[in-house]
Amino acid sequence: MIASPWFYRLSLLTAVLALCVVVLGAYVRLNDAGLGCPDWPGCYGHLTVPQSQVAVAAANAAYPSQPVEPAKGWKEMIHRYFAGTLGLLIVALAILAWRKRKVAGQPVVMPLVLVGLVIFQALLGMWTVTWQLKPAIVLAHLLGGLAIVSLLWWQVLRVGRLGTKSSRLAPTHWLKAALGLGLILVVAQIALGGWTSSNYAALACNQFPACHSGEIVPDNVNFEEAFVLWRGLGINYEYGVLESPARVAIHLTHRLGAVIVAVFTLGLAFALWRWVPGRAANWSAAALTLLVTVQFALGVTNVLGDLPLPVAVAHNAVAALLLLAFVTLNHLIRPVRES
Repeated sequence: MIASPWFYRLSLLTAVLALCVVVLGAYVRLNDAGLGCPDWPGCYGHLTVPQSQVAVAAANAAYPSQPVEPAKGWKEMIHRYFAGTLGLLIVALAILAWRKRKVAGQPVVMPLVLVGLVIFQALLGMWTVTWQLKPAIVLAHLLGGLAIVSLLWWQVLRVGRLGTKSSRLAPTHWLKAALGLGLILVVAQIALGGWTSSNYAALACNQFPACHSGEIVPDNVNFEEAFVLWRGLGINYEYGVLESPARVAIHLTHRLGAVIVAVFTLGLAFALWRWVPGRAANWSAAALTLLVTVQFALGVTNVLGDLPLPVAVAHNAVAALLLLAFVTLNHLIRPVRES
């Protein structure tokens, strides 16, 4: 049951905005605009990108190693404007939840947790810039954004109409375990994708199913160097610092993860369609099949098409939707009080 109509509507709006912020962040990263503004929270000390000749000259003098590139700067600042709006909406949700805390079914802990999480996410956004796109921080920023989206969506599901008895899945032990494992696998694969992107390894292999030169696994692959999380500060990671063998290792690991997730998800979809009664199971099976098939096709297209920007952004967006699909399915096997 909806605890508060306004809380539900605001939660839904905030969840949609959070998803847009994540996709917009991917767009910024894929445009190599992550350092479009070398400071934070402004851009060369301004609330907007410097535009006048005097402002641009002053900015270039202050940051001689990172001269103003207006197109990149605006992409970065628009992302920050959206993220700032998201933060304000999450604070508004927390205030509304606290004021309605005595209403039956009104969540209070989750909105407060989201406030803490969005504050930490803002810090990660700052460190992403000030630590010059350090891969571990970029990855943490991505996962933090998706955690906010997922928790907001979970909150929408718990207080909204999708928690009613008619739309649940039969909560069998094997299904609970499978959906929990599926959620873990998708998160792990998204993390591998984020590591691939932040280390500029998306095109380390330019063939499919081979990596390059017709080889599935080339001889000079360096897995040991590929997954070093911390390399110290003071390094500019824009365009990556790893040699080709390490980038190939990251790319191949992401490919292997994609195969595992695709096989598992398609198997789960078949099990839902075949052995779980109800229309909710059929719709869930269809959604999982569609999302994982499109996602796999987008990944292959990225490789064969030399990472076309619309396809790469769509790859990030569908990954987020697949994550939300598993969040939804885990919700559907957990009863919601209807009083």
